[in-house]
Amino acid sequence: MTLHLYFARKFLLTFGGIVVGFAAFMWLVELLEHIRRFDSSTVGFGFLAYMALLHLPEVLYQILSLVVLLAAIALFVGLARTSELVIARATGRSALRSLMAPVLAAALLGSGIVAIGNPLVAALSREYRTEENRLRGSERIVSVSREGLWLRQGSDARQTAIHAETANLDGTHLFGVSFFGFDRSDVPLFRIDAAEAELSDGAWILRDAKRWDFTTASNPEATARRSPTLFVDTDLTRDQIRDSFGTPSAIPIWDLPPFIDRLETAGFSARSHRVWYQSELAKPLGFVAMVLMGAVFTLRHTRLGNTGLMVLFAVLAGFAVHFTANLAQVMGDSGQIPVMAAIWTPPVAAILIALGLLLHFEDG
Repeated sequence: MTLHLYFARKFLLTFGGIVVGFAAFMWLVELLEHIRRFDSSTVGFGFLAYMALLHLPEVLYQILSLVVLLAAIALFVGLARTSELVIARATGRSALRSLMAPVLAAALLGSGIVAIGNPLVAALSREYRTEENRLRGSERIVSVSREGLWLRQGSDARQTAIHAETANLDGTHLFGVSFFGFDRSDVPLFRIDAAEAELSDGAWILRDAKRWDFTTASNPEATARRSPTLFVDTDLTRDQIRDSFGTPSAIPIWDLPPFIDRLETAGFSARSHRVWYQSELAKPLGFVAMVLMGAVFTLRHTRLGNTGLMVLFAVLAGFAVHFTANLAQVMGDSGQIPVMAAIWTPPVAAILIALGLLLHFEDG
């Protein structure tokens, strides 16, 4: 038990050291990128450094599996150089048994990162998006709730809120729709109810519409007009509506299931959110795969030579697993393969391959 705790502690300390090193380097890269993107004459250096710090967890979160791989390689190479693995084998402990502690530590680390780190990264990501939109002068134009879909359009002179019960997959065809017009003082100007609304170039095309005008002194119902087809000017585009849903990574994992339900109830495809949700659940298994893949090539004594070559092979194998998992995730996101197969097959296959190679090299 003491030896297991020793190996687990060394793995976690190695992981923490590599994360700190990567964080410092990537923060500098993010800072330079933000200085390039934003006008330094209107945004101070301190605020740009703060923006880079807000964006850092999201960027670092994407490469944690590779950090786990590097931590595993550093751990096993260090244990081999100090002959600690040789001593462990001399006591009758097999190599696979020595791997139990790092593997379990990686699984627990992945579970903790998903349960605690994911909501923190999502919160910082939302704060970063808010500050970025404020600097760019743009705001989120789409909101999904239990009551349906809400969109916002307009200019400095007038704003229009759009509510729809359901919509098509990209939000350009709305059903059971209502338009609410307001001036700059939030005084209501008009309301339009329609059976459906379709986005075209520069306008919404409303069918079976009824319009109430609130700018006259007369009864709005008495002056209401019905039209089989009505046009409402808009500056929204298909890409703006799609991009305003935000990335799944900006939603805490605990809030993803109800958000997916609301998105599908509104008529939108939630495949990308389902793929992200499953990929987060599979993250601990991915960490275990990286530890085992690193152990395949570095769980050997340095006297056998070619340590640098073995480290290179371990890094290449880990990158191959990481690339394959990302490729499968993209294919699952596009609907080419089922979501569960896209997310869970790569780490399970990597674990089985690594275990097979370890059994062959160590006990074969």
